[in-house]
Amino acid sequence: MKSLEAKFKLGQVVRHRLFPFRGVVFDVDPEFNNTEDWWMSIQEDVRPRKEQPFYHLLAENANTHYVAYVSQQNLLVDDSGEPIGHPEVPSHFGDFKGDHYELNRRHAN
Repeated sequence: MKSLEAKFKLGQVVRHRLFPFRGVVFDVDPEFNNTEDWWMSIQEDVRPRKEQPFYHLLAENANTHYVAYVSQQNLLVDDSGEPIGHPEVPSHFGDFKGDHYELNRRHAN
């Protein structure tokens, strides 16, 4: 099966389709690039396809900040207009523009 084109871009703020967290994209894998154990640890009825982009997010929920690895099929655009409070955001990105962060110069190439 052919991989899909990445729908979300670096710096874009997204939210999970099923679970209550949101984040900012800081890296994209064209298709699944994690361990088989990680993939198998996902409950089978919600386990995503491997042949799609997967996104690395600086993520947050009501309790904590963390790094998440999420399939394209499980992400939606976050239209809350709220910035992400993850402490690593300033080391990756510049100003928040309402639905995305500007890339720092070192990431803009």
